[in-house]
Order: sequence, then structure tokens, then C-alpha cells
Amino acid sequence: MTADEVIRLVAAITGLLGVLVWPAFALFLVVRFRAGLSSFFDNLGEFTFRAPGVEATARRQQVEAAAAIGAAIAKSTGETPDAETSLSEVAEALAEAVPDARAQRQLQGRLVLWVDDRPDNNRYERRALEALGIRFALSTSTDDALEQVRYQPFNLIISDMGRPGDPRAGFALLDKLRNKGDRTPFIIYAGSRASEHVEEAIRRGAIGCTNSPQELIVMVTRALGPPAG
Repeated sequence: MTADEVIRLVAAITGLLGVLVWPAFALFLVVRFRAGLSSFFDNLGEFTFRAPGVEATARRQQVEAAAAIGAAIAKSTGETPDAETSLSEVAEALAEAVPDARAQRQLQGRLVLWVDDRPDNNRYERRALEALGIRFALSTSTDDALEQVRYQPFNLIISDMGRPGDPRAGFALLDKLRNKGDRTPFIIYAGSRASEHVEEAIRRGAIGCTNSPQELIVMVTRALGPPAG
């Protein structure tokens, strides 16, 4: 089963009404991910299941996000990961990203600008975050991103690093924003999370730099979620 097929199947399942969602999705997981099923649900954030209330909706959002993160991992590695390992990693990332219902409610309607000259490369990561209630505007260039920021406030900006004509376009955009006094939280999502790149990103004023879908989800939800404490 390909990443796109997983997304389409989960989307179809979660479109079912009320309590039908959970038996259907449970059957899918049993068939597809037998070994990792137990740890997946054990590691998901703790939401009381009261269909068809808010808690049930939160759990469905987590499930949709999990499917999209799994697809993003498969795409980033170029291969289908081990089912048990993948489920465990996804569940742990989600539990860290949205540890409780308050954190998940805080994400609803937040607006993120994603700057990448190849936006299709990040479609699964966006689907995962959209499942948690986050909205996106897309940009394919530094100039366009600056124009969008001029007319629309964003809660967060995510940028790739290299774009045609500028291998450090992500840093160039960050520098221009900071020089204008724009303090919008900024994340670099690129091909590396080497320590020197992370350190430079932070030094320039970003939250960080990563190439990991799981780490990106956590960074984004922390930046958009309620303050710690």
C-alpha cells in the first residue's frame, strides 16, 4: 500500500459517521499494522473517548495526523518503514505534539505561511497539521512570502532552504523579516538537521532547523500551542 493509498483510505474511514469510525479504523489498523497496534494507541495523547463529543473528534484528528505523518516518513526515506517502529515513532511524536485536549484546541485556526518552491514535497506534513486544525498559505519565493507577510499576519512561517538562484534562500528570508522587525516564529524545514545548521538557524532568529517530519510536527505545535506552565 502506497503513502497516497494510506491517506485516501484513512480519509474515507474517518468520513464515516459517529461510532462507525472506530470499528472501521480499528479493523484497518489490525490488518495493516498488527505488531505495532498496541503501542500506537498506548502512546497517543490521552483523550477520553466519548463519541460523538469533543474528545472523540480530537482522537480522530490524531488518527488522521498519524496517517499523514507516516506517509511523510515513507516519502522522506524513500521506502516503507517497518510498521511497528513507524507506528511507535508516529504515536510518540503526536503525544509530544498534542499532549492534551487544551493543546490541541489551541491549534484550531492558526495560520501558517509555508515557503517552498516545490510545495508538493510537503503535502503529507501539511495534511498532518491540517488534521490538527492548522491552516496554511503557500508561497514559492522569498519575494512573494514577504509580500504575503506585508498584508497578512501569520502565527508561524516554515521555509525550505535552497530555492532557484539562492541555495540559502531560507536564511535570506529570515534575515529580511528580522531586519524589518518581524518576529513571527520561523522554522527551517530542509534537507539537513546537522548541528551546525540548527545552531545557525537559531542564531539568526529561527526556532530551529530540521528534516524530520516527526520533529517538524512537534516544533510547529509547540510554537503555536499554549505557553508552557
